[in-house]
Amino acid sequence: MSYLPFTRPTLDEATIQGVTEVLHSGWLSSGPKAKEFEAALSAYFGGRSVRAFNSGTATLEVALQLCGIGPGDEVITTPMSWVATANVILHVGATPVFVDVDPLTGNIDLDRIEAAITPRTKAIIPVDLAGLPVDRDRLYAIAKKQGLRVIEDAAQSMGATWQGKKIGSFGDLISFSFHANKNMTTGEGGCLVLSDEAQIPLAEKLRLQGVERFPDGTMDVDVAGGKYNLTDIAARIGLGQLKQVDGFNRRRRELVKHYFTCFDRSLGCGLPQENFTDSNWHMFQILLPLDRISRGEFIEQMKQREIGVGVHYPSIHLFTLFRRMGFKEGDFPNAEKIGRETVTLPLFPAMELADVERVCTAVKEIIEASRK
Repeated sequence: MSYLPFTRPTLDEATIQGVTEVLHSGWLSSGPKAKEFEAALSAYFGGRSVRAFNSGTATLEVALQLCGIGPGDEVITTPMSWVATANVILHVGATPVFVDVDPLTGNIDLDRIEAAITPRTKAIIPVDLAGLPVDRDRLYAIAKKQGLRVIEDAAQSMGATWQGKKIGSFGDLISFSFHANKNMTTGEGGCLVLSDEAQIPLAEKLRLQGVERFPDGTMDVDVAGGKYNLTDIAARIGLGQLKQVDGFNRRRRELVKHYFTCFDRSLGCGLPQENFTDSNWHMFQILLPLDRISRGEFIEQMKQREIGVGVHYPSIHLFTLFRRMGFKEGDFPNAEKIGRETVTLPLFPAMELADVERVCTAVKEIIEASRK
């Protein structure tokens, strides 16, 4: 039986041929395709200003810089995310302030945010875990009341919606990732949706070494930027993917509905919320019954059946880097529980319904046979 990975990008022949054309063009770094990709993204997000970057991490860090956040400032975020969400706060010299998550959604618990706000708090970075959007109405009401910026870590929620509106088509600063395991990819890459056209010049300078070029061929640097530009090779992949992302997401919803139909709920696993309105179903995650089987044993048993699974995510505050800052076990019990128990099952558009059935059968056999 062939190996079933937990995710795999879908690249059509037109996109592959398009990349070949870029390679033949001789313009491989940022150029006409990057500009075309930004224009296409802008149209997708309702005409908002968009700039493409070489990673979703870069977009988050630049967003913090656009907000003027630095040493002495605090940024509220979730411990249940990829570690980049917290690392970028450290990179600009600010302090991450974690708030525990809702045990049902895995998203930051909006009821706990205001208690974490201090005079040093400057922004909130929420994360849409597995593509399930945080309640944007409540989030922005809190931010407005407290005078805070919002930098949406929408790395996982490309094509997701809130109240019928695409994530990215409204709000403050919105960061997307186009990593290879996301719902659409550029191989590596991301984009930042800006709330104000006046932010564009600084965003562009921060993206490429702080350089500002003038018509007479001279240039100046007045800010320390990075090397975050997206290549035309990656942009051409993105142009092909963007045309398909809504179709990809429809297929993901079909597969997830089949997961819910086939999954044996008597196994004692925690299942995600059955949201087919807003979520783009970036991942299908379950919580294992650790009183019956360890995660390591489960992963190994799935591997023996040629099925790949992932772990998304360990709770950030328990990494050594953050323990050195004083965080410890017990600080955020909901995130810690999810971090211990979570596994990500296979989900990608090229899967067949039979693949879902294969996974559900394997999970059932493994857990029923366990004698932990």
